[in-house]
Amino acid sequence: MEALDRKILEIVQDGFPLEERPYAALGRLLGVSEDAAFDSVEGLRKSGVIRRLGGVYDSRRLGYISRLCTGVVSEDKLEGFAAAADKIPAITHNYVRSHAYNVWFTVIARSESEIQETVRGLEAETVLHDAHVLSASKMFKINTVMKAASRSSADASGQVAAARVTERPVAKGAELFVPEAKDRRRINLLCQDIPHTKTPFSDLGIDVAEIRGDLDRKIMRRFGAVLRHQQAGFDANAMVCLAVADTERAGALLAEDPHVSHCYERSPFEGFPYNVYAMFHGQSEAELEQSIGSAVSALNGPDHAVLTSLKELKKTSFVYFA
Repeated sequence: MEALDRKILEIVQDGFPLEERPYAALGRLLGVSEDAAFDSVEGLRKSGVIRRLGGVYDSRRLGYISRLCTGVVSEDKLEGFAAAADKIPAITHNYVRSHAYNVWFTVIARSESEIQETVRGLEAETVLHDAHVLSASKMFKINTVMKAASRSSADASGQVAAARVTERPVAKGAELFVPEAKDRRRINLLCQDIPHTKTPFSDLGIDVAEIRGDLDRKIMRRFGAVLRHQQAGFDANAMVCLAVADTERAGALLAEDPHVSHCYERSPFEGFPYNVYAMFHGQSEAELEQSIGSAVSALNGPDHAVLTSLKELKKTSFVYFA
């Protein structure tokens, strides 16, 4: 990755300029032309490093709920399961992980009953069985911005911080935002990929002041680039599930870890006695293993399971008000 690409990637994840000509503003910030800034971002989009450029909204504020689901699918039937899940817009992420509960997927919908219906439908259509819908009783950390490896971002020991929190988690019970027709249109467009043009907002017919308003009202966590972590230099990741007595202490410690992007408290279930889930990222398997080991040691070595990502079956962004 070129030096300019790295600098731009550091900025556009959480600081994409909300201006009529955002690439001109980005160019001024970096001392390059509008064309150079635009071409760099377009190159990162074309290569797949940037999966989507747009708004990241808070689903709860918009009247949606999200659930992590898991179950069991025999290895020889994974292809059919993936194909069925791929057809369901409510399923945004779907992974095969290294555990007896081998499929883990996220469902977003208007209600708990819709989520249950989605999972039951998958069970009926595929060989998915022993499925569980897991709600989060507490969120300790969510949706971080990933920073690509660079010498400037390394600390004195040479380690590179894998992630930092920049988005705006909203407290449970926050007031529901009731959108008007113009709000639904704006949110629907911005939660998708913005146009590949130098004036994307005016081309969509959206006033940038309204986008800033979404941030101010905290219905949008951030506006910027959503990355494909592997292409951005974070080749290794794992979901670490721990059984701890003091979930508050564990959540606080894990939330401070720069390698952790998401961390939740969830209820254990039969065959899976863990109540804190943390998503770890690293630029190598060695870095990932070291960061997980350090975190587990800091928590006095609780019973835990490391579920490495064996295969990504689906990774999309949810489209609101479709």
